[in-house]
Amino acid sequence: MSTKTIAVLDDAELQDGQMKEVSFEEGQVLLSRLGSKIHATSAFCTHYGAPLAKGVLTSDGRVVCPWHGACFNVCNGDIEDAPAPNALHSFKAHVADGKIYVTANPSETLKNNKERQPKLTSTGSDSIGKGVVIVGGGSGAFHTVESLREHGYKAPITILSKETYTPIDRTKLSKALITDASKLEWRTAADLKIKFGTTIRLGAEVTSVDLSKKQVILEGGKETLNYDKLVLATGGIPRRLPVEGAQLENVYTFRGVPDSQKVDAAAKEGKRVVVIGSSFISMEIVTAISKRKLASIDVIGMEGHPFEAILGTDVGAGIQKYHESQGVKFHMTSKVDKIIAQDGNPNLAGGVVVNGTTLPADFVIMGVGVAPATEFLKGSGIELEKDGGVKVDEYLRVQSGSDRNNVYAIGDIAVYPQQSGGYTRIEHWNVAGNHGRAAGKTIAGSPQPFVKIPVFWSAQGQQLRYCGVGHGYDDVFIKGDPGELKFIAYYGKNGRVVAVASMQNDPVVSKASELLRLRLMPSLEELRAGTDLLSVDISTASTLKIVV
Repeated sequence: MSTKTIAVLDDAELQDGQMKEVSFEEGQVLLSRLGSKIHATSAFCTHYGAPLAKGVLTSDGRVVCPWHGACFNVCNGDIEDAPAPNALHSFKAHVADGKIYVTANPSETLKNNKERQPKLTSTGSDSIGKGVVIVGGGSGAFHTVESLREHGYKAPITILSKETYTPIDRTKLSKALITDASKLEWRTAADLKIKFGTTIRLGAEVTSVDLSKKQVILEGGKETLNYDKLVLATGGIPRRLPVEGAQLENVYTFRGVPDSQKVDAAAKEGKRVVVIGSSFISMEIVTAISKRKLASIDVIGMEGHPFEAILGTDVGAGIQKYHESQGVKFHMTSKVDKIIAQDGNPNLAGGVVVNGTTLPADFVIMGVGVAPATEFLKGSGIELEKDGGVKVDEYLRVQSGSDRNNVYAIGDIAVYPQQSGGYTRIEHWNVAGNHGRAAGKTIAGSPQPFVKIPVFWSAQGQQLRYCGVGHGYDDVFIKGDPGELKFIAYYGKNGRVVAVASMQNDPVVSKASELLRLRLMPSLEELRAGTDLLSVDISTASTLKIVV
């Protein structure tokens, strides 16, 4: 179908700093006005299809999805931040006779046709050089590839993944217990090769790295692979508590598709489960299985309430109240004594002993965090932190080893500097994706320090949104009622907001992530005095001096 030019809106109806979703034949277009310029893109986020008009526009040309923090450039449709897997379509817009006209191919404006083909300057197959080798096949790897090609990198790219499937939307595993990897893949191996000039090798285990020779060693020396640039994106390995019975066959940890398959098969009507751990992975699995008519769901946590260390007592209590209404039983401020075997079958768990009481179980889920998957780096010259993480600079380059300028560490293993000072390591799929985007841009020749504000989300009766780095907060201000799962929580440190969480208040967290990025977040004192975060203007030329 050929392009068409259609009047979509009166010029006077779109003011500076505004976005509007308008009809374009059978589809929709997003109009954005920045100063005197009008931009037109496809209208829906390429992640899960959220309407971008309900998101946040900034005067430096960013539109942020209201749901999960994906960000696009409204001037050209390019991805700015994960978790968006595809760029937006960008259309021509002009004003004539008091009307805004858009020129577009109608098929490209449809919600169900969101993908814009990646910008490839080369397939990589005919390029000279060893190129980029990425160790790991998760979110960080996928977004590194996308960013490298988007920013003009021409040399070969190789992904070495231990997993048996290409990069997937891992968040859906714990949230929905999807068991078919093909339904979660961002790209097939063929798409990676054809559209991104990238070779992915599945089931490939890197066992060591030789920085002096710029080589990765596979399977204990059976094969070596040379690199120009190396990206370490190996993610995490689920922890098991050092208690008796932790290795029994039906005590499951949770990370990949095989884990989802095991839990899905076990979580049948009438079965009993004990969940050890009360943070994101554990509570998302609880949400996913709570409608399955299990005989019992018992949650054991060390805190007073689930999520308490991150979200505070009031929010944790509100989420706990919801789960209790669904029949979940909590055993908080508790530690596991041991896991006992079934009578007659010493290989299977039959119960978990906590506080001297045995909780019966047909299976056990242990969601107690992950350890950085960095054992293979021992002896490489790359120093590991006490927790196994790899310290990196603001460009995500490793800070130790003989080849530090050519080696990057991203995602769960990276201990990286914060805008506010200090270093942190964050185990979240979205952080890994944005690490990959920044590293890819740097390697491609446009150095990009990592400054993205982390954005998390979780299904807990309602959609929980969170942005920032709230470790060590010393004050919390809450608007609304966590017990009704409708609130905004501001987390402060020394009077300054460092994180924001919300339920049923979109796009507050998306707006907060941009305010934190731009260092324009109101203080806790101002928020308590009545300042409305959504009223803070960051979209008009008169407010910010960073207009595109």
